[in-house]
Amino acid sequence: MDRPTSGVPIKVVIAKPGLDGHDRGAKIIARSLRDAGMEVVYTGIFQTPESIATTVLHEDAQVLGISSLSGAHLEYTEAVVNVLEENGVSDVLLIVGGTVPADDAAKLKQMGVAEVFGPGTPTALVIEYIIAHAPRREFSPRAEASSARRNRSLEGLDRPR
Repeated sequence: MDRPTSGVPIKVVIAKPGLDGHDRGAKIIARSLRDAGMEVVYTGIFQTPESIATTVLHEDAQVLGISSLSGAHLEYTEAVVNVLEENGVSDVLLIVGGTVPADDAAKLKQMGVAEVFGPGTPTALVIEYIIAHAPRREFSPRAEASSARRNRSLEGLDRPR
């Protein structure tokens, strides 16, 4: 399961949208990914699509995992995808985990979800999937742009007054 890269860990956001308060599976996945050497940000429960997309953007995540046990996976995933697209984020591997019927899994994949993992999926399979499919980054393009904006906003502060 080694990942041939420059040593930059894969950055993953695990999110629980909506009123779904069942987070044991999301926490198990988050810990397993962390133990596999990934950098993991867990948003906690009751997140909005906007807050999830903002976290992905600010953290410059390569992977977004949405966990849903409430049956609202289609609506929330579509909303998250829309907010990501509105913000120009197109290079994130999107996966969904939870109780998702097969027909809904197909609909999620049409929305851009790369893979859907159901209850009982071994964490090793999720880890292997992410390692095989996460976008590779030598540096962070969004972080680089953010850094450039910060640097421009600091111009002039070192000049004597």
